[in-house]
Amino acid sequence: MKRSILGLAAAAFLSGALVGAPAFAEGIAGAPAPFDKGGVKVALVTFISAGDFFQAYQAGAQKQAKDLGIDLQIFSGRQDAAAQREQVEQAINLGVKAIIIDHGQPEALKDVAQKALDAGIKVVAFDVDLGNPAIPQVEQSDHELAKAALGQAIADNGTSFNAGYVYVAGFAPLDRRNEVWEETKKANPGIAEKARWGAVNDTTAASVADQTKAAFQANPDITVVFAPYDEFARGVKLATDEIGVSDKVKIYSADVSTADITEIAAEGSPWVATAATNPAVVGAVSVRAAAKLIAGEDPGHNIVVKPVLITQKDLRDNGIKTVEDLNAKLPAFGKSDAATAPWIPAPTQ
Repeated sequence: MKRSILGLAAAAFLSGALVGAPAFAEGIAGAPAPFDKGGVKVALVTFISAGDFFQAYQAGAQKQAKDLGIDLQIFSGRQDAAAQREQVEQAINLGVKAIIIDHGQPEALKDVAQKALDAGIKVVAFDVDLGNPAIPQVEQSDHELAKAALGQAIADNGTSFNAGYVYVAGFAPLDRRNEVWEETKKANPGIAEKARWGAVNDTTAASVADQTKAAFQANPDITVVFAPYDEFARGVKLATDEIGVSDKVKIYSADVSTADITEIAAEGSPWVATAATNPAVVGAVSVRAAAKLIAGEDPGHNIVVKPVLITQKDLRDNGIKTVEDLNAKLPAFGKSDAATAPWIPAPTQ
C-alpha cells in the first residue's frame, strides 16, 4: 500500500483522475498569495463516488475552484478504503497545496493525513473525523439533519410506531445521525425499532432494496423507515414499491438530489420527507476552507453548513422539480456563508 508514485505510475494515475478547473495564471486581484498568482493545485480525494449527492458535491467544488484559479484534481476512491488511502499518498507526491478528504474510514486515513501535514500540505476533511486538531472538519450539521427528519416523522406518525432503520456504522455522518436516532428512541419509548439493515458499496440502493425486502418479510408491521442517507431511502422505496407496501409505509431521509425530488414528489410515493443541505454548496465550502488554509487564514475547526427540511408537500405545493428549483424557492438551501472571505469569489451558478 505504501509505495512511491513516480514517473509513468503517476502519469497513469492522473489519466484516471478527473481534472477540475484549469490553472489561472493571472490570479485574483487583491487576493493573498498564492492566489494572486493563480495555478494553485488542490486534490479532492473521495471515498464514495456513486450517487447524485456526491456528483453534486464534486460539481460545487469544481465551480468554486474555477473561480479561485485552483487546479482541482479529483481522485475517486470508489468505496475502497485502501484505494483512498493510496490516493492521498499520491496527492502528497504530486505536490499539491491542499488535500480535501471527502468521507472515508478514519483508521485508514489518519496516518496519511498526518503525513500530508508533515509535508506542509493543508488538509480539510468533509464528513470524516480524522481526530486531528490541525484538520478542519466540514459537516452538514448531521445532528440537525436527523433531528429535522425525525421531528417530521413524529409529527406525522405520533410517538408510537414500529420502525425500520437503515444504518452502517463507521461513517462519521451516519454515526452522528445515529446518535440522534438513539436519543429519539430513548425519549419516545413507543418507537419500536423492529429491524436494522444497511450497506455502503458500489450499488448501495440495490443492496439496501434487497435487505429491505427481507426486513419487511420478517417484520410486516413496520410503518416508518428512517433511512438517513438518500441512497438508503432510494433502496427502501424501490423495495416497498416492488413488494406492494408503499401505501402502508412512510420513509424519512437525509440528503437530496434532483432524482430524489422526482421520487419524493411522485404520486403514491412513501418517501415523504428529507432533511438536506445543498451538496454543491458543501463542495464549494470545502474548497473555500482549503483556500483559506493555503492563504494562511483560519476557516475555523468545525465548519457547519445548515440543513433545511424538505417535505413531499413542500415539493408538490411549490412545483419544485429540481435542486435548482429548491435554490430559487428555498433560499436557505442554496447558499452558505461558511468559510468565506472578501477575496474569495462566490461560486458561479
